[in-house]
Amino acid sequence: MANAMKKSQLGAVLGEKMGVSKKQGMEWVDAFVEIVTNEMRKGNKVNITGFGIFKVADRKAREGRNPRTGETIHIKASKKPRFTPGKLLKEAIL
Repeated sequence: MANAMKKSQLGAVLGEKMGVSKKQGMEWVDAFVEIVTNEMRKGNKVNITGFGIFKVADRKAREGRNPRTGETIHIKASKKPRFTPGKLLKEAIL
């Protein structure tokens, strides 16, 4: 399994790349997350060309099964955050 970059590490790398402090890099990461979250909360998409699209997907109500009892249960409709990678991101990791 690959290593996972943590938020603090991302802030540090971003700060270093942009020639600012780790603290400033973290502020940028926090601002990005806040903006994307607020837009998705409104039902909007955030499209970063080449990287991908952050959006909210609707999940329809459906029937499920309780794995413990086998009983059929109703699962209500819900919303789910979704990220669709862009072409450049897909090509970069192949």
